[in-house]
Amino acid sequence: MAGRDIEGRLLWEPTPQTASLSNVAQFMRWLRQTRGLDFTAYDDLWRWSVSDLNGFWGAVWDFFRVRGSKQYETALASKSMPGAVWFPGVELNYAEHALSRKDDRAAIVSESEIRPRSVTTYAQLYHAVASFAQGLRAAGVGKGDRVASSMPNIPETVVAFLATASIGAVWSACAPEFGARSVVDRFRQIEPKALIVADGYRYGGRDFSKIDEIADIQRDLPTLETTILVPYLSPCPSASVLSNAVLWQDALIDADAVEFETVPFDHPLWILYSSGTTGLPKPIVHGHGGILLEHLKTLSFHMDLGESDRFFWFTTTGWMMWNFLVGGLLVDAEIQLFDGDPMYPHVGRLWEFAEQAGTTYFGTSAPHIQECMKSGVRPNQTFDLSAIRGIGSTGAPLPPEGFAWVYENIHDRLLLGSFSGGTDVCTGFVGPSPLLPVHAGEIQCRCLGAKVEAFDSRGESLVDGVGELVVTEPLPSMPLYLWGDDDGGRYRESYFDMFPGVWRHGDWVKITHRGSCVISGRSDSTLNRGGVRMGTSEFYRVVEDIDEVLDSLIIDVTTPNDSARLLLFVVMQEGKTLDSSLRGAIRSKLRSEISPRYAPDEIHQIAEVPRTLNGKKIEVPIKKILSGASVEQVISLEAVSNPNSLRFFVRMAQI
Repeated sequence: MAGRDIEGRLLWEPTPQTASLSNVAQFMRWLRQTRGLDFTAYDDLWRWSVSDLNGFWGAVWDFFRVRGSKQYETALASKSMPGAVWFPGVELNYAEHALSRKDDRAAIVSESEIRPRSVTTYAQLYHAVASFAQGLRAAGVGKGDRVASSMPNIPETVVAFLATASIGAVWSACAPEFGARSVVDRFRQIEPKALIVADGYRYGGRDFSKIDEIADIQRDLPTLETTILVPYLSPCPSASVLSNAVLWQDALIDADAVEFETVPFDHPLWILYSSGTTGLPKPIVHGHGGILLEHLKTLSFHMDLGESDRFFWFTTTGWMMWNFLVGGLLVDAEIQLFDGDPMYPHVGRLWEFAEQAGTTYFGTSAPHIQECMKSGVRPNQTFDLSAIRGIGSTGAPLPPEGFAWVYENIHDRLLLGSFSGGTDVCTGFVGPSPLLPVHAGEIQCRCLGAKVEAFDSRGESLVDGVGELVVTEPLPSMPLYLWGDDDGGRYRESYFDMFPGVWRHGDWVKITHRGSCVISGRSDSTLNRGGVRMGTSEFYRVVEDIDEVLDSLIIDVTTPNDSARLLLFVVMQEGKTLDSSLRGAIRSKLRSEISPRYAPDEIHQIAEVPRTLNGKKIEVPIKKILSGASVEQVISLEAVSNPNSLRFFVRMAQI
């Protein structure tokens, strides 16, 4: 399938049996029995969940039997944004809920380019966490101390995080591919006491030693007291250049039980970071209770995960989806880790992993699905993927053709769950539901408890019109604060500057009359031609549907004489070149499928699209570079996964 005729097409809908057996349907029956609330449709449930926040989040707590120090008196004591007060006076611990099982069921299945597949049971995970928590305590790490990590996506990282959380310390991570400067820019802000690192990693068949960089990082973190080195690239790494370093196995102190430190509901659990394309990355602090409730709700009610599931998401440890994946332990699922190049040694590598691991929920990014589309891979012709009952997609808007590709090339019985949210809340604002149909190009619904609206410039709510994605009521996983932002000014400026008291996320969204959602790109990179605004994702969808085009970047720039230019940059498929004939075809397709206003003024071939470390296209900084700003003014090179890609735009700006 191709073309605009796919958009909005019905691709899947639940059978009555599938809907009735879902976790969210069980929750609705529980509400009827225990609360006297009778909801027959998702939309009714959603409206209650955002109009009675006390009732909804209290019900989530009770339904999942969350263990706190005492029974809560109110779920939401103050609705102010920022500054909402959730479950005051209650203490708990996230890790206690993630480690509630202690049996021989698989907790973690892990595979990487270095290690063959391994299985860690819930009992083994519990014992490892208990032992590492004792090691952290012996090193002087305690409640409120920060533990920094630069680790691959392997079981030791999960153990280290849960041990950190169990003692009330605060976790913060960078992926090992982050350069030393990028790591220091993040960790120096939070003053960590301990650092957990691997000696290196392997990606695409190449080995990358990190020992020398670790030494540099140590020197630039003056608060660091201990470093724990994980042998990964080498079974016997040399730590001679490191100070105060111990090997992973020497940091394990045998213990039979985890001693969980009970902490207030809003005690910091972890610190995540914005992409940091300009200035220092924002250190975003999330709390134990807010993340616990939000992930229980999303994983269970929206993704329909439970103890029979094998939950995979392709992610690095530096992306919020790693934290979300670990949350699968909260619902007793088996979580599956893969470390390495998702397209090596062949483009179907992750689908191969899914077949061999028996994955039931396969999570990935929209760009990965689109890359599979472009490569012509048809996974269901090579691999048995019948166990998959859910596909998750996030990281960028998934075009309608991507939806159709999944149902044609995996199978047509699964629920395709497209999510949009962010690091800022470590969840999705809008996402899937097992109660609702899937239409091509549309996210099924606004998530329970998330009062998402589309605002016009006057702050009025739109239906079937594109507006700013805003959240008009608090969510428990909204940041507690930004680390070091003592007066809250940076926090307010980041999310509440446009509409006071209302969270503005920075995405364009259309909420349809049936409650589904369409994300059309970042509002700060909007295209504007003759007063007609458009998000960039719609543009990419059309351009990248052309067989010869692998990737693209669209930039709307203003020249010194105030004339606007729409510049399109394309990465060609191997063996293809951009010529006048193809330029004409691209312009013609954009005129007919979008608007004559959006025929680009110039089309240039580039080697690669600049992307952040998390794989997002870099648009606004490129716009500023092309408008005359220096690279140093608009972007940190350490935040760019392919910094050499910027040279083309610098040269172009100088012409």
